[in-house]
Amino acid sequence: MMHRYRSHTCGALRDSDIGKDVRLSGWVHRVRDHGGVLFIDLRDHYGLSQVVADPDSPAFKHVEKLRAEWVVKIDGKVRRRPAGTENAELPTGAVEIYINEVEVLGPAGELPMPVFGDQEYPEEVRLKYRFLDLRRDRLHANIMKRGAIIDSIRRRMKEGGFFEFQTPILTASSPEGARDFLVPSRLHPGKFYALPQAPQQFKQLTMIAGFDRYFQIAPCFRDEDARADRSPGEFYQLDIEMSFVTQDDVFNAVEPVLRGVFEEFAGGKKVTPKFPMIPYADAMRDYGSDKPDLRNPIKMQNVSDAFRGSGFKIFANILAADAKNEVWAIPAPTGGNRAFCDRMNSWAQGEGQPGLGYIFWREGEESGAGPLAKNIGPERTKQIAEQLGIGVGDACFFIAGNPKDFVKFAGPARIRVGEELSLVEKDQFAFCWIVDFPMYEWSEQDKKIDFSHNPFSMPNIEPERFLALDPNDNDTILGLKAVQYDIICNGIELSSGAIRNHRPDVMKKAFAIAGYPEEVLEEKFGGMLRALSLGAPPHGGIAPGIDRIVMLLCGEENLREVVLFPMNQRAEDLLMGAPSEVSQKQLRELHIRLSLPDSK
Repeated sequence: MMHRYRSHTCGALRDSDIGKDVRLSGWVHRVRDHGGVLFIDLRDHYGLSQVVADPDSPAFKHVEKLRAEWVVKIDGKVRRRPAGTENAELPTGAVEIYINEVEVLGPAGELPMPVFGDQEYPEEVRLKYRFLDLRRDRLHANIMKRGAIIDSIRRRMKEGGFFEFQTPILTASSPEGARDFLVPSRLHPGKFYALPQAPQQFKQLTMIAGFDRYFQIAPCFRDEDARADRSPGEFYQLDIEMSFVTQDDVFNAVEPVLRGVFEEFAGGKKVTPKFPMIPYADAMRDYGSDKPDLRNPIKMQNVSDAFRGSGFKIFANILAADAKNEVWAIPAPTGGNRAFCDRMNSWAQGEGQPGLGYIFWREGEESGAGPLAKNIGPERTKQIAEQLGIGVGDACFFIAGNPKDFVKFAGPARIRVGEELSLVEKDQFAFCWIVDFPMYEWSEQDKKIDFSHNPFSMPNIEPERFLALDPNDNDTILGLKAVQYDIICNGIELSSGAIRNHRPDVMKKAFAIAGYPEEVLEEKFGGMLRALSLGAPPHGGIAPGIDRIVMLLCGEENLREVVLFPMNQRAEDLLMGAPSEVSQKQLRELHIRLSLPDSK
């Protein structure tokens, strides 16, 4: 007795099934009429099968009525496709099914967007009809790949001796980086839960509770504006925490997992064999960014010496004005022609800069060409070429001032040069760790020392030395590094992590240096402080973003292409109509009265 809906899936039939009576169910992917013979590509989750009806088929008059995306069941006989019509691209491409009978299981009205083909459609339509969008090959494949990537991560974490835990979704509001999503409490009028921005405190408490190696594929909720590499509302991260570890232990546990997953799903692209460790200060100097894209080989260099007291007065005066000022060079291998240099100069002006000084080297002008070369003379030009290891056929661009200010322009300029000259090696995943982040920075606005990044990272010196620091010794304090690290792939930050500050005395001192009195620490992080004061192991972790990992491995530019049901840029779910208004009865139960802004 045959199954009510199918004997095989639409991806299953092969040569060996020729002659069998079969039953398939699926969606009408497309209908083709070849001189009165109707060909239908029938699609389900598993693949496509070609089904055929000619005027002799008893089902012909029913097949004629079928339209795209109708759900149908067909009965028929498997036969070999006529010579020359096989489709080697399809696993089922050697056979077709001659239809004897058809039943419509779910007719479809007029489609707001087609499923066949991969043309671009307005985002609003795609998100409102996401279930249709997800029927398209590329998205269906992305979502299935996402599941496979998560399976692989989970397997690798368990093999690495990690245990999976679940932490609360309803928790207390925390003063982390972004805004919390708040959930009103019915049982406690006027009080609110918050959705976790990350399971940070819970994972640390799990270590303090003695569980040693924690991981979770954790949902995180942040009420912040959308960007291409950041989903509005919610996202997932591979949350990791480990006890009794140094920074190296974290790297040795996490790096093989990420490298392995990338090698497994990279589709032949190269993956960095051993992730280099780049100190934050070096990353800013060499790449103008703490998220360097290492597929681009260009490294910037400080060439101040070549301009100090030179005939190029603009730069010479900038260097003389302040000891902090420098001149940086961006080498441009193969860019040695005026047309390219002028193009970069115009681009810089479009970015709001006065321009971009340059020297280029061409045949017969080994001492360099362009106005800048003339101003500083052949000796200094040669000095620059030798320092940068460039020569005939190459160019070089210059930026002057305080690096702290111009780095925001220098980084993008380096990226632009690499792209324009096709120096970026696209078919690879280039990883690195960024380490030695500054612990503190000077806040011009408040005229005081403040935390640079995460206030809960361990300072990178012995606790006793840290506790003995003079809080007024600004030079020493601003030179302190935190045991904090980022993992970067192709210029995208996958995660920040740190060895946590597990000592209450060190934490109090760290906050005091940044001008936070002990009562503020008690009020905001009292629970954490109490936990740390009752026997806390040294611990640390990291939390790579799952959505970003999947986006990179699917070769997508936008997270919405790798998330099942994403929101739009305004954090609206157009399919379900969220956020939505709720009834007066619900508001009364929660003791909430709305105070809406005047709509002008």
